[in-house]
Amino acid sequence: MKVHKIAVIPGDGIGPEVIDEGVKVLQRIAELDGSFTFEFDYFPWGCEYYAKNGKMMDDNGLDILKNYDAIYLGAVGFPGVPDHISLWDLLLKIRKGFDQYVNLRPIKLLNGIPNALSNVPRENIDMLFIRENTEGEYAGAGDWLNKGREDEIALQTGVFTRKGVERIIRYAFEEARKQGKSLTSISKGNAMQYSMVFWDQIFEEVANEYPDVKIDSYLVDAASMLLIKDPKRFEIVVTTNLFGDILTDLGAALAGGLGLAAGANVNPEKTFPSMFEPIHGSAPDIAGQGIANPMATVWSASQILDFFGYEQWGNQVIQAIEKTLVDKKVLTPDLEGSSTTADVGDEIINNLVKIKVESN
Repeated sequence: MKVHKIAVIPGDGIGPEVIDEGVKVLQRIAELDGSFTFEFDYFPWGCEYYAKNGKMMDDNGLDILKNYDAIYLGAVGFPGVPDHISLWDLLLKIRKGFDQYVNLRPIKLLNGIPNALSNVPRENIDMLFIRENTEGEYAGAGDWLNKGREDEIALQTGVFTRKGVERIIRYAFEEARKQGKSLTSISKGNAMQYSMVFWDQIFEEVANEYPDVKIDSYLVDAASMLLIKDPKRFEIVVTTNLFGDILTDLGAALAGGLGLAAGANVNPEKTFPSMFEPIHGSAPDIAGQGIANPMATVWSASQILDFFGYEQWGNQVIQAIEKTLVDKKVLTPDLEGSSTTADVGDEIINNLVKIKVESN
């Protein structure tokens, strides 16, 4: 039997509550399948750990994590710990340390979720954002000079390497070819005459190797407008670290909110473990109440299944989420329900079992 070792970092706020449901789903799928199993090891890293130890994770955290097949993260962030500390000292440390240069964020309006765009058919909101994940605007390069003086200066330098840009664009072309979909590049070449012109140039170069893939290229401001007015034109999207971060939150709003937004941080070569997470925050205002929506975390569990090669199971998890949404019997308060986080997890599993039985 194949054993997949997963390091679990529940994190802060609602993180432990929603991660429990994702783990529960993965365990049930392993039972139903019978050909593989998961081993979960938990690590208490995050802001509470920082408050006690002055650091977000153990000094040898990456050495510990590198022995796992995947990392499952709940949420990071809590009042009292600056956001740049929680982000840079854990999440980005893992992304960069393990060269997780591909960030995958699906944006799909599932049945059962109200359509925020009255003039757009729901099937038109179905896209995959492929975001460069280790350099660009989040490279961490810059300086802060003359602090506290009138001539204080902050410099934030974007870093775009040919290797980094080419590999994410090539990954996106391969995905577009695999799915038989169009590929759109989003940049800002008119205003950022070095980094973004460089990005656009490499996109054009790589496009020559994929004449079968239909392509488009938009400036980020125009793309923001078109995501609202005409989302159908976006199928596979490749963009930079910063633009991908912002646009996928806009996309999440189109797809029902951050409670339904999942993300994967992938090292395609599998030299290091990849990391899977909901993209919502730790929501400390509702932590401990048992009312957090676990669907984004369960969706990220489906990405884990896809990553390990169990695409059929990954697809059935999405179907089970969608059935739960359509039935409207067991939903958390953010979706106008009155059920608990655990109730929703149980309902997704119940629907997953039904889907499995029907497919046999």
